[in-house]
Amino acid sequence: MTETVKLTRSGAVARIVLDNPGRHNSLGADELNQLRSHLQTVADDEAVRTLIVTGTGESTFCAGASLNQLGAGHISGDLFQETTDALASVRMPTICALNGSVYGGGVELALACDFRVGVQGSVMRVPAARIGLCYPISGINRFVECLGVATAKRILLAAEEFNAEGMLGIGFLDELVEGATLETRCFALAESIAGLAPLAVQAMKKVIAQAAARSVDVEEAQALARRCATSDDLQEGFAAQREKRAPRFVGS
Repeated sequence: MTETVKLTRSGAVARIVLDNPGRHNSLGADELNQLRSHLQTVADDEAVRTLIVTGTGESTFCAGASLNQLGAGHISGDLFQETTDALASVRMPTICALNGSVYGGGVELALACDFRVGVQGSVMRVPAARIGLCYPISGINRFVECLGVATAKRILLAAEEFNAEGMLGIGFLDELVEGATLETRCFALAESIAGLAPLAVQAMKKVIAQAAARSVDVEEAQALARRCATSDDLQEGFAAQREKRAPRFVGS
């Protein structure tokens, strides 16, 4: 099997790359399986504190699910949904570096990340309604939770296309940069987050996700807060403040 989704690591930053530019980094069964495998590898590696998801090429980040395989029944909406859910639930913060335009399921893949940085000249469109496809409930929930009801309707019901500035305006993108600076900017952001206290960052990520879904587990949230309050990392943070130095967090 050709490796069309690749995983690399630099220090505490892992990087998953969609590497099939000839097919606009679309996701078929092989790509979805590779992506889920890499996500499991990252989840199992306690040294990884931040994950970047990006694509190869300058035109398209991801064209979404392979329509040929979807039409032939080789992949399903459920399989795609399981993959985006797996990305959304990884413990560490995730950054989507959109190296180009994004379509269909690629939009949801980006929404499953915590941060999204796009490039000038790119566009975003979800053509589900144009081909008669209804998103699974989890996918629709993600659009509503991340972007709000009105914007979700513009994207899903009206199949509206957004340019780069429009993506920034609706909150789909957190930042918009020139293509030549995308990699540098996203790696700098990833390293900055990786230098923060991992227990606190991961605890707050989990509670934020629950709050967005309006399903906060109060007991779990309180337990996470207590763990941070009694952690060595908190004492290290206090010490670093007193000593006016950078903290050295170990995640305990």
